[in-house]
Amino acid sequence: MHSKPLVIGIGEFLWDVLPTGRKAGGAPVNFAYHASQNGVEGWAVSAVGNDDTGRDLLAVTASYGIRTLVATVDKPTGTVDVSLCNGQPTYTIHEHVAWDYIPLTEKMLSLACGAGAICFGTLAQRGEVSHRTTCAMVEAVPAEAYRIYDINLRQHFYSQELIDRSLRMANVLKINDDELIRLQELFALPGDTDAACRQLAEQYALRMIVLTGGDRFSSIYTHDHISTLPTPRVEVVDTVGAGDAFSGTLIGALLTGKTIAEAHRTAVETAAYVCTCAGAWPPPRK
Repeated sequence: MHSKPLVIGIGEFLWDVLPTGRKAGGAPVNFAYHASQNGVEGWAVSAVGNDDTGRDLLAVTASYGIRTLVATVDKPTGTVDVSLCNGQPTYTIHEHVAWDYIPLTEKMLSLACGAGAICFGTLAQRGEVSHRTTCAMVEAVPAEAYRIYDINLRQHFYSQELIDRSLRMANVLKINDDELIRLQELFALPGDTDAACRQLAEQYALRMIVLTGGDRFSSIYTHDHISTLPTPRVEVVDTVGAGDAFSGTLIGALLTGKTIAEAHRTAVETAAYVCTCAGAWPPPRK
C-alpha cells in the first residue's frame, strides 16, 4: 500500500551533455522528480546499460531521492548532446540506447495498477520494445487515473500514426505552442488555438489539455473552463526540464487536492524557478 498518491513517468533516462558538463535527466524522470516535490510518490520507469554511465546515472538519481524502477539491458546508457543559445536548448539525441529497450516486468505492471497518474511521451516510443512496454503500462493504470501524454516532439522521432495512437491512450495532453502548430498541420486542425485545442479534446475524449507558451503564457483547457496565466519574468539560466517541471507539479498538486487554478499557479511558479537554475532538478524553492 502507498500512503501517498502514486505517479509514474515512463520513458527516456539519460545524461544531458551540456557545455557546462553533464546533467542527469530525461522527461519522465524530470516529471517524477517534480511530482514528488508536491506531495505524491513519484517513480521513474526506464532502462540503463550495464556500464559506468548507467551506474552513475542511477547513483545521482538516488541522491536526489527519486524512486526508480530501471532495468539494466545490453545497450549503452542514453546520452543527449545539448547546445544552448540564449538559454534555449537544441538536442542531438543518440539512438539504439538503453531506454529504447525498456523490458516490461511484473514489478512495472504492479506499480501501474496502483497509480494515480502516468506520464508518457513520443520520443521513448521510437523503439518497438519501449513502445510496447509503454502501451502495457498505460493500459494497466486504473480507469480514473490521469494518463498524461506529454507529446515532446524531438527531431524526426515521431509520426502522425504514433501521435494518434498515443492520444487515444491518453486522457490529458501536454503540448507547447510550437508542437500545437505541428499538430494543426498534421491533423488539419483549425488555425485558432482555442478551437484547435477544443477539437483535439473532443476528438480524443481528453479530460484536459495543458498548453505552454514558453516565456509568454500557459493555458489549461478542461471540459467547461480555460485557465490562462502569464509566464513570470525571470533571469533564465536554461529552460531544460521546465515543461516537465510544469506537468509534474500540476499533476502532483491536483492529486493532493488542489483546484485546477491553484495547481496551475503552482506549476507556473515552479517552471519559472527551474529556468533560473542549471539543469532540470534544482533543489526545492525555499
